[in-house]
Amino acid sequence: MTGTTGMTDGGATAITVPTLASPGGPAEPTHGIGASLPPADAEAKAQGIYPYAADLWAEGLLWAALLRSPHPHARILSIDTSEAARMPGVRAVVTHADVPGDAAHGRKVADRPVFASDIVRHHGEPIAAVAADHPDTARLAAAAIAVEYEVLEPVTDPEQAFSAEPLHPDGNLIRHIPLRFGDPEVVGEVIVEGLYRIGRQDPAPIGAEAGLAVPRPDGGVEIYTASTDPHADRDLAAACFGLAPERVKIVVTGVPGATGDREDPGMQLPLGLLALRTGHPVKLVATREESFLGHPHRHPTLLRYRHHADADGKLVKVEAQILLDAGAYADSSSDALAAAVAFACGPYVVPHAFVEGWAVRTNNPPSGHVRGEGAMQVCAAYEGQMDKLAARLGLDPAELRLRNVMATGDLLPTGQTVTCPAPVAELLRAVRDYPLPALPSDDPEEEWMLPGGPDGAGEPGAVRRGVGYGLGMVHMLGAEGADEVSTATVKVTGPTATVICAAVETGQGFSTLARQIVQEVLGLDEVYVAPVDTDQPPSGPGAHSRHTWVSGGAVERAARMVRTQLLQPLAAQFGMSAELLTIADGKITSYDGVLSTTVAEALDGKELWATAQCRPHPTEPLDEYGQGDAFVGIAFCAVRAVVDVDVELGSVRVVEMAVAQDVGRVLNPAQARSRIEAGVTQGVGAALTENLRTAGGMVRRPDLTGYALPTSLDIPDIHIVKLVEERDVVAPFGAKAISAVPVVTSPAAVAAAVRAATGRPVNRLPIRPQAAVAAAVNS
Repeated sequence: MTGTTGMTDGGATAITVPTLASPGGPAEPTHGIGASLPPADAEAKAQGIYPYAADLWAEGLLWAALLRSPHPHARILSIDTSEAARMPGVRAVVTHADVPGDAAHGRKVADRPVFASDIVRHHGEPIAAVAADHPDTARLAAAAIAVEYEVLEPVTDPEQAFSAEPLHPDGNLIRHIPLRFGDPEVVGEVIVEGLYRIGRQDPAPIGAEAGLAVPRPDGGVEIYTASTDPHADRDLAAACFGLAPERVKIVVTGVPGATGDREDPGMQLPLGLLALRTGHPVKLVATREESFLGHPHRHPTLLRYRHHADADGKLVKVEAQILLDAGAYADSSSDALAAAVAFACGPYVVPHAFVEGWAVRTNNPPSGHVRGEGAMQVCAAYEGQMDKLAARLGLDPAELRLRNVMATGDLLPTGQTVTCPAPVAELLRAVRDYPLPALPSDDPEEEWMLPGGPDGAGEPGAVRRGVGYGLGMVHMLGAEGADEVSTATVKVTGPTATVICAAVETGQGFSTLARQIVQEVLGLDEVYVAPVDTDQPPSGPGAHSRHTWVSGGAVERAARMVRTQLLQPLAAQFGMSAELLTIADGKITSYDGVLSTTVAEALDGKELWATAQCRPHPTEPLDEYGQGDAFVGIAFCAVRAVVDVDVELGSVRVVEMAVAQDVGRVLNPAQARSRIEAGVTQGVGAALTENLRTAGGMVRRPDLTGYALPTSLDIPDIHIVKLVEERDVVAPFGAKAISAVPVVTSPAAVAAAVRAATGRPVNRLPIRPQAAVAAAVNS
């Protein structure tokens, strides 16, 4: 495949992508499926006029502030709000005693209180909320609330959670999955073992959480916030407020970045309570510290592995133990554990597998849905094992992987057959055969290319280059019997079509895709996607690329129903089948040219509309042995990382990431490239810098100076060397997930490259400097 390369200047990233339209072939379309249609909101966002929740205002506005626990584990002996309530300008103070409905909430398990009442289970847990005339007054009043604590010893080691006193009435064990596949007595000729630790990555959205709650005349409330699952948030809020769901409305504002569950319900719920209590609109804008303390993070994970292989490197058996730290509450830990256990062997053929997986409660910050949850952690571990096995056998790491890769028709260790395209070998060969970058020359002008940059203390002679590979996989849509369904309505009036669908645009490009689908089916360029609120039928959460599949499928079905309504009367008038008519560029024509009219003329002032649902084929929960058809579909990715390591200081520079991905079908080339680039970037952060550190359960430096996100100078050249477009026949348009699988695979590839450069095992992410010091130097 050919490509074009953007030149870099001063350390900027170069992105190389495959040319999807070959020279002399058909040009990329300008509208519809396959076009690089720009987002409709791109100009407003670039100009800074796009409305986010933090920008909203209402007449009579009050400001909210939360009091959060300074302890990770404590017993609440008393809460005195009297001084705060007496302060001038304070309109309301609410605690657990003021929650009229359900005192606890949760995505899967209702185990998380709106406000802590008797026990504090993590640092930053909400205790009370204040509404006041001015934001400073609200913050001062929150600080004036007197809480007497009995500080308790926190449980911060997930291994200790099994024997510790219960931290929650539901106990410390959230879920245990024992996977059994094959013969436990089988032993390979070669055995390698490893212990791996994955840190606490934070989604770190560019905009911190914010919201505006407005009371309604009927005694209900409307909450304006950047929800990624508005109907679930509405139902949680209604239950806590003691209201019928139809009296609570969630209106989705602009989403300033999301790689998981964007909003923390622990902020939305106090906001709604304050609006109901005061009868005034109430607004809250979280500080960056509150954002870090409140929303869920990636599960820190401890993994023990033992790989068995024969003398030729063919895998015989994999044994693993996987322990997920869920933090204080369950959230989506059950789902993350299922993905981790099911994908514990990676995209490799393993005839015998025995995996034990646990998710446990601790007094650490809450864990939840972050892109590629579960799959990312095990990928780092099983790829570390593959590198160990290759070294033990004296094989090239890429060759060892090629001897074991999965293909369509193979079995997962859950017993599920991989029925979707699985071109894993093709992906790996593509990145393996891609030309390696040139070595930096010994030139002072290129000192910025050294690990640590031009001001680093290292010497060029201490720099070693390493090349490593990662193969990853993720599941698409929900799993284990989740009812994946979405509803969409398409209306056509004159030359304009409107899409009504509660699928939230989180930056993944759904609103652009919806426009392209309608353009493709109805031939109309003017397509408007309506804002999202809970008056619309539900479309589910914005996770696992489900909106591309489920919501996109609903939009396509609704558009085709409108197409039929439009064409059938014309076809009957001219005595032909509707299938012989085409719509393009706003015109309807017949195959023989006899009929030619515009869509507007055919409508003749009528409005056509249709509502449709998309529901993929059902899945099933994993049974007591970890067996079952739990996933709708799977996407695969291969990444080759090239790194330079200062083996004396342990500093690492990622030079290049070559990516080949199984995408099914490219629906929007520009968006596909940007999503892969973003995924690789997030993966590099997880590999090298991103770790929300805690000490005794206390979050250390919860800000963007203490939590190190990669900057533009940290991002390597990213070369998308191949996009395999082998369509998944059960998916609308044949498309697969794009965003998550590069996040899953990139950290493993970076770790493998550092191993190759240093000879060190590199069994912890993010990679610490002492782990990147060469073996000879370390000894």
